[in-house]
Amino acid sequence: MPGLIAYGAYVPYHRLARADVAAVLGTAAGRGTRAVAGYDEDTTSMAVEAARGALARDGLRPRIGQLFLATAAPAYLDKTNATAVHAALGLDPHVLAADMAGSVRSGLGALVTAARSPVPTLTVLSDLRTGLPGGADESAGGDGAAAFVFGGHRNGAPVIAELLAHDTVSDEILERWRLPGAPASRVWEERFAEQLYVSLAGQALDAALDQAGLEIGAIDHFVVSGLHARACATVRRTPGVRPEALAPDLAGVIGNAGTAQPGLLLADVLDRARPGQTIALVVLGDGAGVLLLRATEALPAHRAARPVAAQIAAGGPPLPYATYLSWRGLLDREPPRRPDPEPPYAPPAHRRSGWKYGFVAARCDKCGTRHLPPERVCASCHAVDAMTDEPMDAVQATVATFTVDRLAHTPSPPMLVVVVDYDGGGRFRCQLTDATEADAVIGARVEMTFRRTVTAAGIHNYFWKARPVRPGGN
Repeated sequence: MPGLIAYGAYVPYHRLARADVAAVLGTAAGRGTRAVAGYDEDTTSMAVEAARGALARDGLRPRIGQLFLATAAPAYLDKTNATAVHAALGLDPHVLAADMAGSVRSGLGALVTAARSPVPTLTVLSDLRTGLPGGADESAGGDGAAAFVFGGHRNGAPVIAELLAHDTVSDEILERWRLPGAPASRVWEERFAEQLYVSLAGQALDAALDQAGLEIGAIDHFVVSGLHARACATVRRTPGVRPEALAPDLAGVIGNAGTAQPGLLLADVLDRARPGQTIALVVLGDGAGVLLLRATEALPAHRAARPVAAQIAAGGPPLPYATYLSWRGLLDREPPRRPDPEPPYAPPAHRRSGWKYGFVAARCDKCGTRHLPPERVCASCHAVDAMTDEPMDAVQATVATFTVDRLAHTPSPPMLVVVVDYDGGGRFRCQLTDATEADAVIGARVEMTFRRTVTAAGIHNYFWKARPVRPGGN
């Protein structure tokens, strides 16, 4: 039986209050907040965080046969971004890692392709939505990622939601577009595409229901996603859909995460769906697509460890609007008066990819000493080449000491640097992120997160940072 076997979601810690935007720009005050990726996050790093949640179950990573990364805001062009996700997850070298990038519809494409695949497939939807200051895309947008693993019983993992049917309808609609290199999207007048999308959604939904042999009233969770707000609102009022089946769109608390939004909404439903309930996911954008899923008895025991609702509740206080603009490159602030950072160099990065991307340490087979970074010679017993790889990405630690550096080159000063002692042994110095000076205290508990440390000479340098352990996990 094909279907979904695991899922995970990632909602960034930071928030932007729409009222703060209005207060600065003198526009009409909006309500609620939107999720904001940190200065050291992009669609690749958020994809890693979501995928880690999906693959948290022991023994699932070795079964993955394909990895697809869907995003409308890729960190690189020409170079594959999914390979960095692949490396950070420590997947087998023979796993295909490929991008589905450039359009919001790529998220739907990745989901459908994964659902059709004969091998266990990890598909990650990630997006970072930026609009011009004061525009609708800025206030209504959001950042985040979601990951799903599709497979079946024959792959050794229980199906938590069986795939009943799916259908897609494609149409060339000049409704939203962005030229390569442009900072923001352009949008046609909303009324033009509204009825087009409503009609296309109806066609896809009717076809999927016919395939599954279901009536529309049998839907228990009706999820509608897309960047065309008016069309989505109309589709949510589809005749026959029970009012209690309408899933929240989360727009008031995290905004619309574009490519990732269908995944975030689906993950939120899976966090609370009961066995036997039917889920309809409708996605609008350059056409429409529908996936029909039915939750199984295995779902309650295999839900994501970090529910979407808990991550939303754990969000930080609203950022100053100027800070948000600076992080997005829309406010050019004077950098620290220090030499520009150097880019990472390809040969050493490739030689140490297990450490740099996977955060894999080494433990001495003779005396048990853990080494971060990994070494060939044990620092304690001096044994040579007697080491076992030990992934550290899921190991928590305690802050032993810290520094608040106000002179270091960082887009978000001051830089917080901590020395941490890991559970089970090992000490390491790294940056502390998603935190304020008040969070940098001796004895604080931290966990590791995959981030972009710097971008220099057009090269993103990815590595691992510590972040405070918080309820909800973000």
